[in-house]
Amino acid sequence: MPHLRGFLLVALWAAVAAPTATPCVLAAQPAGRDVSGLAARPSPDWLKDGVVYEVYPRTFSRRGDFQGVIHGLPRLRQLGVTVLWLMPIHPIGDAKRKGTLGSPYAVKDYYDVNPAYGTKADFKRLVTEAHRLGLKVIIDEVPNHTAFDNPMTKRPGLHVRDAKGQVLSPYDWTDVAALDYNSPALRAYMTDVFRHWIREYDIDGYRMDVAWNVPVDFWEALRPQLEAVKRDIVMLAEAHQPDLLRQAFDIDYSWPLYHATAAVVQEGKSATVVRDEWQKERATYPRDALHLRLPDSHDEKRAIIRFGERGALAVTALMFTLDGVPLLYNGNEVGDATESGDPALFEDMPVFWAGTKRVPQFAAFFTDMLPLRAQSSALRRGRLTWIGNSDPDRIVTFVRRSEDEELVVAINLSSRRFDGTLEASGSFVEVGLGRTTAGNAVALPAVSLEAWGYRIFRRVTPR
Repeated sequence: MPHLRGFLLVALWAAVAAPTATPCVLAAQPAGRDVSGLAARPSPDWLKDGVVYEVYPRTFSRRGDFQGVIHGLPRLRQLGVTVLWLMPIHPIGDAKRKGTLGSPYAVKDYYDVNPAYGTKADFKRLVTEAHRLGLKVIIDEVPNHTAFDNPMTKRPGLHVRDAKGQVLSPYDWTDVAALDYNSPALRAYMTDVFRHWIREYDIDGYRMDVAWNVPVDFWEALRPQLEAVKRDIVMLAEAHQPDLLRQAFDIDYSWPLYHATAAVVQEGKSATVVRDEWQKERATYPRDALHLRLPDSHDEKRAIIRFGERGALAVTALMFTLDGVPLLYNGNEVGDATESGDPALFEDMPVFWAGTKRVPQFAAFFTDMLPLRAQSSALRRGRLTWIGNSDPDRIVTFVRRSEDEELVVAINLSSRRFDGTLEASGSFVEVGLGRTTAGNAVALPAVSLEAWGYRIFRRVTPR
C-alpha cells in the first residue's frame, strides 16, 4: 500500500489548492534559459572521480534479485566501479503491461520494492553492503509517470487527464500514466517520495528518468529539500538540458556526442563531428558542467551489437578518456550482447557472463582502463584540449592535462589502418589497455593505429 505520509501531504495540498475548472493538459516545456555564462552547481568529489555502473537487477544475475546484486558487488569494486546505479526497484504495474514482465519504469508504488527482487530489508542490506565496500548507491526514480494501477491514479489532481477525466499517457508510452506538475499536491507527494529513500535507506542520490519533461522549477525546489536529509547527494538527469545543471542536477547525459560518435562508426561520417558536438556542449552549458559519457545503456543498442567487437572498444576508449564521468552498463565488461532495451526491457534476459570466453579483449580492456582512470589525475580532473592529426575524418586526437600529468589520446574510428602524425611531440610512455605495448617509450608525432585502434601516451609533468 502506498506510504501514508505521501497521501496525507496530497490531502493537505488538495485542501488548500483551488480546483481547476478545466481538465489539465500536458504542459509544453519552456525553452531552457541561457546559463552558458554561469557556473554549474558544485558536485562532490566522489562523482567527479567516479565510474558509474548501471545495474538492471532483473538481468544482472540468474537470481534476478537484490541478493544477486549483493553477490556481484565485490567483483564490481575490484573492477574499479565506484558508483552503483540501480534501475527502478519498485513494484511494476499490471494494467496495460508491456511484454511478459512489464517495464520497471511503470511504477505501481513509489514506497515499496518489487517483490521479485526481495524485501525492503534486502534492499537496505544491499545499500549497507555497497557502502561497506566503498561504493555509492543511486537509484532510478520515475518522476514523469506511473503505472495505470498505481493507487495515485484514484486520487484527483495528481495525473494529467482529458476532458472526460481519463488519465492520459505521455506521448505514445501506453503502459504509463502522465503525472501533472501543475499540481501542488503532486509536487508535495513526489518531494516526500524522494526524501523518503534517502532518509530511510541512506542512498546517495538519484538518476531521474525523463528529467527533461519535468519543470526545472520543481527540480530546483527539490534539491535543497534532499540536501537537508543528506548533504552530498548526487542527482543525475536523464536529459541533455543546460539549465538543469545550474542549480538542480550534478550531471546529465551527453546524448549528442554519443550519437555523433555512432554516426562516425556506423555511417562513415567525419570524425570531426565528435569534436564539434563537444564544443557545442561546452559553449551552451554552465562552466564545469559534468556529463555522463556512455558507450552503452538500457536505452541504446548494446555497444557490441551497434559498433561490432572492435568498434565497441574504440567507442568505449573514447568515452572513458573524454572529460566527464564514464558509464558501464550491466555486462559491458565482458562484451555481453544480450539486449535489455525495448522490447527486451520487459522480459527476463540475463547477462551471459560466460561470454567473456568468446571476447576476452573486453575483460582485458576494462581490467586496465578503470585502474588507469583511478590513478590518473589528468583523466579524472584534467583539462581537455583537442589536437589535430593527419587524417581528421577518421582519427580523434586530444590531450588531457593536469598539474603533474599529460596524456595524449589517439583513437581510430574507422575500419582502415592509420599511419600518420598528430599535433604533439616529444617522448612519452605508452599506457596499456589490454595490450602488450605498455611501458614502451614512444616519440611523437608519428603514430600508427590499427583499424578501430586506440592508444594512450603518458608524460609526467614536473610541478
